[in-house]
Amino acid sequence: MHIIGLIAEYNPLHLGHIYQINKIKELYPNSIIILVTNSTFTQRGEVSILNKWNKTKLCLDNKIDLIFELPFVYATQSADLFAKGALEILNHLQIDTLVFGSESNDINMLYNIANTQINNPNYNKYIKEYLAKGLNYPTAISKTLEKLINQSTNNPNDLLAISYIKEIIRNNYKINFVSIKRTNNYHSTKIESNIVNASLLRKLHLNNTPIDKYLPPNTINYLYKNLSNNNYFTYLKYKIISTDNLSIYQTVDEGIDSRIKKAIKISNNWEELIQNIKTKRYTYNKINRMLIHILTSLTKEECQNIKINYLRLLGFTPTGQKYLNKIKKDITIPIITTYKKNISKLLDIELRATSIYNLETKDNLEKQEYTHKPIIKL
Repeated sequence: MHIIGLIAEYNPLHLGHIYQINKIKELYPNSIIILVTNSTFTQRGEVSILNKWNKTKLCLDNKIDLIFELPFVYATQSADLFAKGALEILNHLQIDTLVFGSESNDINMLYNIANTQINNPNYNKYIKEYLAKGLNYPTAISKTLEKLINQSTNNPNDLLAISYIKEIIRNNYKINFVSIKRTNNYHSTKIESNIVNASLLRKLHLNNTPIDKYLPPNTINYLYKNLSNNNYFTYLKYKIISTDNLSIYQTVDEGIDSRIKKAIKISNNWEELIQNIKTKRYTYNKINRMLIHILTSLTKEECQNIKINYLRLLGFTPTGQKYLNKIKKDITIPIITTYKKNISKLLDIELRATSIYNLETKDNLEKQEYTHKPIIKL
């Protein structure tokens, strides 16, 4: 029996994700699937239009056996830190195989790139040289890899896969990795089949265009309507104006803070603010994450020496419960089911992020942090 790890945001869960899950079951018929997922905001700095409890219900209905929360501190970071938190959780849960989607579906290329980034002595030297020329970090990486191994990719899921592989190599995790080819492009703005990327689905949903046929049954009923980062713009604007030094916040570099201060005065919404801040050095996603960290008051000081020191269980099937009971004695950190004080700084930050998320979702999610037990699929 294989223990399969999945790392996914499901914002929202759609037929492409179901295709991936079905492929896993086809490749590993008797497998247990363990999902690590975000709760409120995503790796690219987007608000989740599906809260974690409804997401958990849908995942349990679609062949996933155990669902664990990726703490906010890791869920809203660059790909490497996102991967670090998720893989650490999955390693505690003793998975033997990580499955991910990728555009290239070229495991050898992905491994070569990951290995080069970790082990090639010239890698960091060239990165620094390209950054000094004013290139942004993704471009510097691409040019460095082309120079060193004549291979590179700028596909978003390929890049996440590389971060996952790097984390496995760095830590010598006993985890195999398998790619399932994506059936569409993350950036595509056209509907060409019943599998539509999550980014386009969010845009369509925000514009009140029906998307039911691109989602698993009942999913549409759980999606928040008219929810986007722009709902939080007024809170963000107040935060930026009322904070003297924005560089205290995670991912906000000194220098960009003054640019954010100037941009907020001439911006009328979240998207406009990003465009007014954006430079060659700072990508859209990087700025989006900065703004989320300002919004939620996530400071650099809070993130120092942070580590995964608990596992938050959101839901399980009987099969998942049986597996968890089997490995519990070997897990060296506590498995928790609700929020409690004095367990972890990570958990306190999670509560704060949920409270801010709830300002616009208005589902009493903050209270549910204390009271909502894991969902059981009978």
